[in-house]
Amino acid sequence: MTTTESRPLVPERAGLLLRVLPTGMYAGRARVLVERSLLVNRRVWLAIASGFFEPLFYLFGLGYGFGALVGDVVGPGGEPIRYVAFVAPALLAASAMNGAVYDATFNIFFKFKYAKLYDAMLATPLGPLDVAIGEISWALIRGALYAGGFLAVLLGMGLLTSGWALFALPAAVLVAFAFAALGMAATTFMRSWQDFDLVQLAVMPMFLFSTTFFPITVYPEVVRFLVRCFPLYHAIEIMRSLCTGYVDLSILGHLSYFVVMAAVGVVVASRRLGRLLLS
Repeated sequence: MTTTESRPLVPERAGLLLRVLPTGMYAGRARVLVERSLLVNRRVWLAIASGFFEPLFYLFGLGYGFGALVGDVVGPGGEPIRYVAFVAPALLAASAMNGAVYDATFNIFFKFKYAKLYDAMLATPLGPLDVAIGEISWALIRGALYAGGFLAVLLGMGLLTSGWALFALPAAVLVAFAFAALGMAATTFMRSWQDFDLVQLAVMPMFLFSTTFFPITVYPEVVRFLVRCFPLYHAIEIMRSLCTGYVDLSILGHLSYFVVMAAVGVVVASRRLGRLLLS
């Protein structure tokens, strides 16, 4: 009778050992996760598109309705601009954030905790880094779609007054990627659906206080410092500069913020997935 010691290593265990090695962390096949997401979501496109309308409602409700009472506000260049032109770029940034965050948190948590989809994926040549990059890329695409649609609305409404606005969509893609990476990294620490209250606790204050609806000068100095720590504040500064044409070197600092944020998110997400699924 064959003993346990004499049994050959089964393929599943051999694959597991290979994936524990650094070379097993990445197989260069993250695109297959994007393809899967496209196939799965093609029948629920209306649910995906619904996230585009929230910032649009804010634009019409506050940009035009409340804007009629406010009048002009101080723009990025210190010159007065219409309130709707002040709010619109901020809602563009929020649109990119929302599309990326909600896909990278709620959907990924379900796949991870309940569908056990990633356990099945890691039984293939895919590694944790493939899973992280693939899922983050899909969340990026969703955020970019929201931002692109919203940008088209702004163009049709005549709210884009500068050629710099052509760079708003690539900037929105970077913003979406960074938020998606951070969202997926945070999801790997969540234990139950109740933890998603913390997502709202983070997203809602950013949306309300990151100069979305009023300039940062309305805050006292201490609060200004805290607001400048919000990722959405930097996204809004980028979009507002590009859409209004008041671009200076400070935009490089805001862009660098998201490059670092994206890199940290991808590294943390891939390592956490490897630790949780391969241990």
